[in-house]
Amino acid sequence: MTTVATEKRRTVAAKEWAEKARRVGTLRNLHIAGVVVLGLVNLYLLAHMAFAWRAANSDNAAALADQTIARETAKIARQPLEGLDEKLAQATKDADRFYKQRLPFAYSDVVGELGALAKKQGVKLIRVQYAYAPVLPGMAGELTEARMDASLSGDYRPLVLFVNSLERDKMFFLITGVTLTGQQSGTVGLRVRLTTYLRSRVGTEGSEGDGDAAGDAAAGASTSAAGVSTNAAGVSTNAAGVSTNAAGAPAAGGRR
Repeated sequence: MTTVATEKRRTVAAKEWAEKARRVGTLRNLHIAGVVVLGLVNLYLLAHMAFAWRAANSDNAAALADQTIARETAKIARQPLEGLDEKLAQATKDADRFYKQRLPFAYSDVVGELGALAKKQGVKLIRVQYAYAPVLPGMAGELTEARMDASLSGDYRPLVLFVNSLERDKMFFLITGVTLTGQQSGTVGLRVRLTTYLRSRVGTEGSEGDGDAAGDAAAGASTSAAGVSTNAAGVSTNAAGVSTNAAGAPAAGGRR
């Protein structure tokens, strides 16, 4: 009896579980379960999209800031290049004007200018050594570098004025060294090293000036020769005076 009752209870329990499973597994319940699952999937996808959108916005802001910085940098770098053609043309005109107005084309111009400045300031130009070297050979702006080593003497203030006049002169002089070589009886010795540049002659420029310079040089040589002759004449005059005095003494003695 006990065994039969137990079997009946098991059979009844199995039928109850089967009935419950049948009820749960109905089509309606399956639809509800599917909707719940889809809802959970949608929630997951929405959360994932929210995180992705937030990350994309932060990346876009950083990229936008980088692009803004790059644009401003390019704008600043572009500013010196604006109107470059006009700037180059103006720079060429300024260089040509500087060449024509401040650079000599003849060696005699440099020598004459140094002598004129020394004479104007009252200093003695003892000697000048010149050295020449080509600059930018074979190009349109070819120049000749003229390096000078000048020795002068004079009072301190005139020498200072001479150096200042070199720096302010219309002809371009670049002073590369100034050295005091000594002082004696109020006279100061000065050594000045300076540089200028000789340009090419433009057309017939200075053709008359060359003749004038040659004439001035010849006149200077003639003046120097005349000075020597004058000194010789002075010596002859003094000798003649001595002879006259010597001749006059016997004559006076004769009259007595």
